[in-house]
Order: sequence, then C-alpha cells, then structure tokens
Amino acid sequence: MDEIDDLESLFLRDTPLIDTRAPVEFSKGSLPLAINLPLMVDAEREAVGICYQQQGQEAALRLGHELVSGAVKEERLSQWMRFSQQHADGALFCFRGGLRSEITQSWLKEQGIHYPRIRGGYKAMRRWLIDAVEKTCTDTPLLLLGGKTGSAKTRVLNEGLSGNPIKGSIDLEGLANHRGSAFGKRVTAQPTQISFELAVGIEMAKRYAEDPSRLILEDEGRLIGRCALPLPLQEARHHANWIQLEVPLEDRVQHSYDNYILSNLEEMGSLSADWETAFDAFELGLFDALSRIQKRLGDTRYSALYADLAAALDSHRLGDPEPHKKWIETLLTQYYDPMYNYQMAKRAQAPLFRGNETEVISYLTA
Repeated sequence: MDEIDDLESLFLRDTPLIDTRAPVEFSKGSLPLAINLPLMVDAEREAVGICYQQQGQEAALRLGHELVSGAVKEERLSQWMRFSQQHADGALFCFRGGLRSEITQSWLKEQGIHYPRIRGGYKAMRRWLIDAVEKTCTDTPLLLLGGKTGSAKTRVLNEGLSGNPIKGSIDLEGLANHRGSAFGKRVTAQPTQISFELAVGIEMAKRYAEDPSRLILEDEGRLIGRCALPLPLQEARHHANWIQLEVPLEDRVQHSYDNYILSNLEEMGSLSADWETAFDAFELGLFDALSRIQKRLGDTRYSALYADLAAALDSHRLGDPEPHKKWIETLLTQYYDPMYNYQMAKRAQAPLFRGNETEVISYLTA
C-alpha cells in the first residue's frame, strides 16, 4: 500500500509516524507519535523555497537533490530505514502529502522498503482531528468532574477503575503536561498549542470509537498552563452536566503537597546534575508561581504567603519539607476556594451527584 487515507484507523492504532517536514515546521506542532526525520533541514528548505519563487519548480527540484545528496542523503536514508525496520506498521508524511513524502518514499523503495505515506499529509490529518473534536462535542454527552483545588480529580479519572483510567475519560492535564493552577508547571516543557489540540483530537476520537455515549473530563478552565482547550470543547463545557468531588481540606493539602512539592522536586532531581541545582530550580519555580498571582492575592496576603514559603523552603533545604503545608493550606482556603465557590455559584446546573472519592468512583464506574 503506497498511500493511507483511512485516518481514523491510523489514529486508533497509534501508528508510529515519520514527519519529513523541516524542523521549523515540526516545532510548531505535530502528532504525538511522530518523530521528525526531515528530508530537508531548515536552511535547505529555505534555499529551495527561494529558488522555486525565482526560477520555478524544476530548478528548485534540482537544487533540492543537490543539497540532499552524497553523505547527507545516506545519513537521512539510514535514519528512515532504521525507523521503518523498528516500526514496520508505521507511515510517513509531509505537509500536504506531496513531493517531500514522495521522494522519501521512493528512496526507501530503492532500498527494498515499501513504506506508506499519508494521503494529504499533515494538513489532512489536522483537518480530520479538528472535525473529530467538533463531532465528539456535538454527538457525545459531556460529563465534568468538579472539585476544589487539591481534590485529586486527575487521579480519580486516571486510576479510579481498579488502578486504570475510568472508561470514557481523558486526562487533559496529562496531554498538556501541566498539573493545573499557577503552581502546576512541570520540569519538561508543555506541548505547543497545535500539538496539544492534535493530541486532544486523537484521544477524543478514541473515546468516541470506544463508547460514543459519554465523555468524562476534569472540569478545567479555558487554559491548562499555556495550552488552551479547543474551542468546541470550551463551548461544550458551558452546557455540560457535572458531578462534585468532595474532599476534606486536610486531604487536599496533602495531595497538593505530594504533587506540587515532593513530586516536582523529584522530577527536578531526575533531570539535574545534583540535588542543590535541582532545589535551586524548584525554589525559583515556586516563587515564580506565587508572583504570577500576586495581583489577585493583594499585597497583604502575598507578603504573608511569601514569608511562609521562604521559611518552608529554608526548612526543606535542611531536610524537613513539612512546613510547606502551612502556606499550601492558606493558599487553598484564602485564594483557590473562594474562586471556586464564586465559579460554582454562577453555574446554571446543580451537580448530578456529590460524594467523596470512593462514592464518585462508584458513580462513574456503575
């Protein structure tokens, strides 16, 4: 098969992909399972583009073959061959399914490797996923899991079914690589907006294929870090039914402490040369997060929280991280809870169900 046009099966099977576009194109957004093995790097693509504008297609093709020849061609070909051998069920694509993917495919054929390419390329896949999000939001009832900050809503959705994700749920925070709230930034970068939307589209298509009767999401705001929810999903949230996860303050403080303090520092440590470097970055991240909400806190609350955070960090450096719980509790009760209560008061629909973690999981898995 030289071309693939069944995009739904492509996404549902988690097909490994070679993105032959230039790195500058890939960096703006691509599919979750795509690896960038370009036919031309950025400078080569730019030179060919200028040649095309000035001298036409034939001259541009000649220049492209000149730039990607000899040792350069052999190196790129070896990368494509290695990927195709490791992922025999994969495929390749360029922007529109045109010359770049055709050339890559033909060079692989010369080596006896018949590797399919995506008809319509990246543009067709993105269009299909945009439509999939719109279709799912239109056809599938949306159920939101609400709860105050620190209620472990993500854990409920991801582990509520005997340690596995609850059927019909999507982990938006996982796709956005962010834990939510001003303090949710992770060590590794968030995806680009386009990559996030593509990943959401794939997950929504999977949930629709599994069971079109419902879609369960955490009740997020418009933004998760700097990733914005796709517009159809933002609109669907306004009319969705929801359930309320009720968790004692002590448990919410502990969950926030575990995730935003202990887990974040552990992640920092896994990517740093030494503990001190990791702790410095961890400390800077907490102060930066607090500064981002300074205006909304007001000077008095900000100053008090800043002092408690600084004292907790000093204690943490000496081996006792427990004092973090003091400023976390203050932040929850004086900042996040009033915001949540205000947002819930504006909600038109009452929750379909209220309960603790065990009760909510039973409701969702019944």
